[in-house]
Amino acid sequence: MSSAPKPPAQPAADSSLTKPVSGEKADRIFRGIAYACGILILVVLAAVALFLLFRAWPLIGGDQRTNSDVISSFTGGKATSFWGYVGPLLFGTVLVAALALIIAFFVSIGIALFISHYAPKRLAAMLSYIVDILAAIPSVIYGLWGGLVLVPAIYPFWNWIAEHLGWIPIFAGPASNPPRTVATVALVLAIMILPIITSITRDIFLQTPKLLEEAALGLGATKWEMIKMSVLPFARSGIISASMLGLGRALGETMAVLMILSPGLKYSFKLLQASQNQTIAANIAAQYPEADSIGVSVLIGTGLVLFVITFLVNLLARRITEKASK
Repeated sequence: MSSAPKPPAQPAADSSLTKPVSGEKADRIFRGIAYACGILILVVLAAVALFLLFRAWPLIGGDQRTNSDVISSFTGGKATSFWGYVGPLLFGTVLVAALALIIAFFVSIGIALFISHYAPKRLAAMLSYIVDILAAIPSVIYGLWGGLVLVPAIYPFWNWIAEHLGWIPIFAGPASNPPRTVATVALVLAIMILPIITSITRDIFLQTPKLLEEAALGLGATKWEMIKMSVLPFARSGIISASMLGLGRALGETMAVLMILSPGLKYSFKLLQASQNQTIAANIAAQYPEADSIGVSVLIGTGLVLFVITFLVNLLARRITEKASK
C-alpha cells in the first residue's frame, strides 16, 4: 500500500535576507537622528546670534545722540560712543579670563597627572570624586566664598607682592584694601575652571595606550620621561580643548566677578588696584535692572561682542586642536 505523496516542503525563510533590511532601516533612522541633532545645534547657534543682533539693532541703526546719552549715563560721562564703552569692557574680560587660565592651566595638568599616574588607586578615586564635585559647584558659591573669605584673607599677600615686586608694572602698588581687584577675581576664576580642565585632562591621560607607556619604560625611560614622550603628546589636542573650555567659562562668568570686582573702565594692567577693569558679563548684570529699552539694546550689543569673541576663540581652539591631533 503506497503512502500519499507528501506536499513539497516550503523553503525556510532565510533570516540572512531579512536582517540586512532591518539593519539598513535602523541605520537610516539613527543617521537621521544624528543629522537632526547636528542641525539643531546650528539652529540654536543661529537663533542666539539673530536674537542678539535683533535686540541690538536699535543701537546699530538708531539715533546716535540718544545712544550716546545712554552710554554716558552708564559710564558717568567717561565714554559716549559704543566702542569707547565696550572697548575697556572687552579688555577687562580678556585680561581676567587669560590670567585665570594661566593660573589654572599648569596646576590642572599637575593634578591630572598625579591622579592618573602617581596617586594610589584609593587616593586617586577620592581626588577624582572631589574634582568632579568642585566642577559642579555653582558660580555664585565661588563668588560668596571669594567676597566673604578670600578678599579679607588675601590682602597681606597682595600687599607683600606690591612692596617687593612693585617695580613690575602689573604689580604696582599700593595694593587696594579690600583687594577687590583683577588679581583676586582671576584667582577665584582659576579655582572655578581648574576642576573642569583637570577632569577632562585626567580622563584623556587615562586613555593613553598602555603599550606606549610600557614601551617607553622598557627602553629605560624614567616615569617622567615616559609621561613626556608618551602621555603628553598623546593628550595634546585634548589638553588644548580642555583649556579652551575653561577659558570659555572664564570669559562668560558673571556672578563671581560681579560679587568681587570693584568695577572700572580703563585699559589698565594694574592687577592689585581696585576700580581698574570690568568684564562684559558682569557689567550687563549690574546695569540691566535699571536700563531702559535703549539701554538694554546697548547692553545686548556688548553681549553680541562677547558672543563673537567667544565664537572666534573656540574656532581658533578648534583649528589648534586639529593641527595638534595631526
